[in-house]
Amino acid sequence: MEQITTTCCIAGGGPAGMMLGLLLARAGVDVVVLEKHADFLRDFRGDTVHPSTLEIIYELGLLDEFLKLPHRRVERLGGIVGDTPVQFADFSHLPTHCKFVALMPQWDLLNFLAEHGRRYPNYHLHMRAEVTDLVEEGGRVVGVRATTPDGPLEVRSTLVVGADGRGSVVRERAGLKVEDIGAPMDVLWMRMSRRDSDGAEALGRIAAGRMFVMIDRGDYWQCAYVIRKGAADEIKAKGLDAFRDAVVGVAPLLRDRVQELKSWDDIKLLTVKIDRLTQWHRPGLLCIGDAAHAMSPVGGVGINLAVQDAVAAANALAAPLRAGTLSEDDLAAVQRRRAFPTRMTQRVQVFIQNNVLSRVLASTQALAPPWPVRLLGRCPMLQRIPARLMGLGIRREHVETTEAAPPRP
Repeated sequence: MEQITTTCCIAGGGPAGMMLGLLLARAGVDVVVLEKHADFLRDFRGDTVHPSTLEIIYELGLLDEFLKLPHRRVERLGGIVGDTPVQFADFSHLPTHCKFVALMPQWDLLNFLAEHGRRYPNYHLHMRAEVTDLVEEGGRVVGVRATTPDGPLEVRSTLVVGADGRGSVVRERAGLKVEDIGAPMDVLWMRMSRRDSDGAEALGRIAAGRMFVMIDRGDYWQCAYVIRKGAADEIKAKGLDAFRDAVVGVAPLLRDRVQELKSWDDIKLLTVKIDRLTQWHRPGLLCIGDAAHAMSPVGGVGINLAVQDAVAAANALAAPLRAGTLSEDDLAAVQRRRAFPTRMTQRVQVFIQNNVLSRVLASTQALAPPWPVRLLGRCPMLQRIPARLMGLGIRREHVETTEAAPPRP
């Protein structure tokens, strides 16, 4: 068995893990990041990089380079309810350098963070390294075990960070208690070709009993068809033609493209859940991002909340990790800092799920925009409120760690 010794071992190469790895390496901490896949080229749930995350990238001095990556800028967020276009968020007035949401494939974000992490000699990213267990001594987590193509790997570290998503092996092996909050819907995820003539299609469309989201990825639409929780088998039983008709019913633009869905293999079920750990840490271990709190897709805030967790963790832990003085109080400080924005964001998501999404999915008649949405459309000033909540979140984080040494070119 190969053995590695490091200061911080991060399980999971998602937004939280990759951002934390970069920040700690930049601050002079030796870091090992373990990612179970061979690359980042997968269809992720979230592709919205919000102004809060773009501001973090600016604070790292990397914004100009980041914005050279292919992306679509969304300054105003809207949709179509029934036959009525609505606009409900205007990001153009935010107090940030980027007053827009960047629609960008998540793999580009992750590759970007990995590329800049590798510029530091104390940053070590291992792909195809799947964490399977924790190493414990005297009630303290002192490392992880992983499988790799070259055989078993054991990483010994001062701190293990679980950033391995909503199905976290780390939090399961650590025995951390999960509070399941629940969600009334799931999502069917698919892609269809995009044409230049499509223009700037509304992001979301709502019709009787149906919700549909279209994310512009340049040459194709990444589409999310929202369904009642557990309704996937019922939809499949009606047949693929019936599903194609349902998509056209809510998104007529795609009428001449739904035949691109040739089989159910082209449609992936994403099970939506909202949960959070009651305690994010144990001696020698901390969970962040989806491993600490799975978020609903409502608002597309999951990536950005995970990045904020990573920044808060780096701010609190870089110095004690360098000094060798890390304590459980340091880990508890990260949870105290991030638990409040997590709870409040999930409460907003649950409110929207229970009072909007559930009613839409249960409706059988034509829909009209509810009065709060109509009010937002009539008063552009009010659109700054949801834009601030979505774009900046609750309790923004800023990069407080300093660069220990210049990176390699």
